[in-house]
Amino acid sequence: MKTIIQQLMCLSKNLPMRLAISLVIVTGAHAQTSVNQKEQPIGSLTQERALTSQETLHQFAQYLDIKYQLISNYPEQICDSEKKDKRCFLVRISFTPKHDFIAKNWRIIFSQMRPVKKVLSNDFGIKIIQGDLNEIIPREHFSGFKADNTYHLDFLAEHWQLAESDAMPNYYIVAGNLKPEIIASTQLNYDLQTQLEVRPYAPAFNDLEVQYKRSKTDKLPYDGAKQVFKDNRDIKAIPTKIQGQILPTPKRLKINQSQMVSLANGLFFDYQNLSKKVKPEDLDPAIKRLQVLGVKQNEKGIVVRFKTNPMLVPESYQLTVTPKLITIYGKDAASYSYGLSSIASAVHLSSLSLPEMVIEDSPRYEFRGMHLDVSRNFRSKEYVLKLLDQMAAYKLNALHLHMADDEGWRLQIQDLPELTQVGSRRCHDLTESRCLLPQLGSGPDDKANPDVNGFYSKQDYIEILTYAAARQIQVIPSMDMPGHSRAAIRSMEARYRNLMAKNQPEEAEMYRLLDPLDKTEYRSVQYYNDNTLNVCLPSTYAFVDKVIEEITRLHEQAGAPLAIYHIGADETAGAWLNSPACEGFVANRNNGIEDKSQLGAYFIERIANMLDDKGIKAAGWSDGLGHVNPEKMPNSVHTNLWDILSHGGHKNVHNQLALGWDAVLSTPDVLYFDMPSAADPREHGYYWASRKTNSRQIHSFMPDNLPANAEQWRDIENKPYQADDRLEKKVGKFANQPKERKHHVAGLQGQLWTETIRSDVMADSMIYPRMLLLAEKAWHKPQWEVPYDYGGLLYNAESEYFTPFAREQQRTDWQRIANHLGHNELAKLELQGVIYRLPPPGAKIINGKLHANVSFPGLEIQFKLPGKDWQTYTNPISVKAPVELRSVSHLGNRASRSQFIEE
Repeated sequence: MKTIIQQLMCLSKNLPMRLAISLVIVTGAHAQTSVNQKEQPIGSLTQERALTSQETLHQFAQYLDIKYQLISNYPEQICDSEKKDKRCFLVRISFTPKHDFIAKNWRIIFSQMRPVKKVLSNDFGIKIIQGDLNEIIPREHFSGFKADNTYHLDFLAEHWQLAESDAMPNYYIVAGNLKPEIIASTQLNYDLQTQLEVRPYAPAFNDLEVQYKRSKTDKLPYDGAKQVFKDNRDIKAIPTKIQGQILPTPKRLKINQSQMVSLANGLFFDYQNLSKKVKPEDLDPAIKRLQVLGVKQNEKGIVVRFKTNPMLVPESYQLTVTPKLITIYGKDAASYSYGLSSIASAVHLSSLSLPEMVIEDSPRYEFRGMHLDVSRNFRSKEYVLKLLDQMAAYKLNALHLHMADDEGWRLQIQDLPELTQVGSRRCHDLTESRCLLPQLGSGPDDKANPDVNGFYSKQDYIEILTYAAARQIQVIPSMDMPGHSRAAIRSMEARYRNLMAKNQPEEAEMYRLLDPLDKTEYRSVQYYNDNTLNVCLPSTYAFVDKVIEEITRLHEQAGAPLAIYHIGADETAGAWLNSPACEGFVANRNNGIEDKSQLGAYFIERIANMLDDKGIKAAGWSDGLGHVNPEKMPNSVHTNLWDILSHGGHKNVHNQLALGWDAVLSTPDVLYFDMPSAADPREHGYYWASRKTNSRQIHSFMPDNLPANAEQWRDIENKPYQADDRLEKKVGKFANQPKERKHHVAGLQGQLWTETIRSDVMADSMIYPRMLLLAEKAWHKPQWEVPYDYGGLLYNAESEYFTPFAREQQRTDWQRIANHLGHNELAKLELQGVIYRLPPPGAKIINGKLHANVSFPGLEIQFKLPGKDWQTYTNPISVKAPVELRSVSHLGNRASRSQFIEE
């Protein structure tokens, strides 16, 4: 068996010299002589080495310096050759104590996003607890920490690590019965320049060749200053042409730039001819936004007259702006509110003016949604209300509120207090009697972090519903089932134990969600082995029915009837196979189940019909819904389609479109806002679908012709791909003949999943301004999009259905929107307290002069030379490298992360 040094030296032959040297150095004095973990027992305790002093543990935790460093993303030579998946990455955790620490009964608990495959250390071992939660334990021979010495723990983990934000915070140490102590060096800081999260324990990537690339064939260019400059070079600043631009773009807009209309004296609202179905107070939120922007209500201001046009379709409006009168024709509260929103978008902040204009407008899609995950990390009621304000401002009409998953249950349910007493909190309690395990770097203390722990009371949720309804937004509650249900399962187990202790077995079993005799071994996508409801238990359906009934009741109390309930239904991984309850359930042929492989579909079909009987539309993610028998489903179903386009995702989309369901595109390549905005490891977020989802990418999306995007996009490694939509290549189980082929998209939905999003500021920076481009795509259909061909075509980088003329139209359209954002719209977000992402500038030194640009012209660019202060960039200027650059917000109190030009 090779020593680890030999293996690393073998690896070094195929890597750059700088990395080859570092791979040998990292083994240090603690190199493992064998990778066979059985040779070194973990965690053997001796009484004389057991720690009993809380103060000693506290001092060690306060002054232990931990560093988490990615070494390489493709050390194939030291991955397990016998495994099918040979992908792995190499990580080093370093420990430098300030004090001697010789205790043996300690464990350091930490979150690791991707599972550890192999530990390469003589001194330490790693054991998985559950999900991403692991513990580091000293091996038997480890003699303890000596002050100021550095100790290394190297390990291989599955797949790859491409973002510095992958390194989770809040390691903590436990010993015996002592209180857990958080290790101070692993806590987060916040950058004064960007206001964003900083991880001092995670050194920056210093070798992008092996740290940021997924493989040796990865062709994605790093978004350094030069690449960003190249990407932005076709976008010119056009400040004189932005007056009157509106986001989202109206269907028909006629502007008279020569006649400006000042709103400096305010507006007077005339409700006399308002539709009888609409009350004046229904328009208050839209009027309030105008006031926040500086346009006040004033009896002497320009009159805004509301009139009724019964011929308009819902949400459509007509708007006329003249120097003496503004008229809005509508039919419902949404149409009038959207007319006011267009005024707010068109008005320029510096002058409080807009041009004379005429608009006829209606939405592209009836469903225009935003998804917010509050289960992984919590967002307060106040944050949700702020999000609803911005959704309404940009004509979005549905909030998909994801309130239950493996890591948290966030809604109070009558008669089931454990769901929030246990399921809304994470702390160090391995029995999970009072809280869930501290996944996702949440730390040991459930009272320390409101961004992790929390829930909506019944009254909170009612307030969210009424606030949303006042802004013409429906709320879609989402409690993911049968997978992604660990928070519910552990909470109901706590309930079971509580009631059994009171000798109430019948009550204890009523809502139990697992079969205690189930011996099934499985692993979910998020690495849990206990996160799936047992779909063979009557108590499971009693629980689901109870939750739906209570949520329905809350909607009724809010005056916002529950129309759509999202059951999730996704990513159910191999559960139930060895459950006695399921063996009996399948043996009973009365339920129509022939084998256990049908149980997942059975659950979805049963819950969907349960909802239908209550007058509620069932919603789910497309992968789970793809397993059902459509003939056993209700006629009306809401499906969120989240297939990656570069992996042939259009095929499953077309399969479900053919069923006539309400198909909402949630395409992760472009609509998952937890993906990075730029191809840079400093950018926050997950990256399994995309490593560069910026606003321009969203603008370029052609949702009505998914395969056609293959002409303009590349895959995650920047390689061309093709999308075959030809009918002779049957697109799936439910493919139709051309004359029957359906292609009606009900709408679009943006998603923010929050595994790595731990604060309001981080959530804002991921959502905005991308949500504004989501609104643009969902409301407006531009002329440059390639029409869908119902006969089916093959699209790739060489096909030319997306013509040069259409591409130029797209570029011009983006230039208009980018300027409107940079000169106007971002400043409005800032006035409302939104911490939108500031794009780092692009730059290049040409003939000794610094040339710089930014993706949203109108934002200030600043540069800094060594030892000098920041200066404003206006035109090319003579400089000598190195140069640091950043963009600055309109109020000047926040900047982007820095870009650097070294030559």
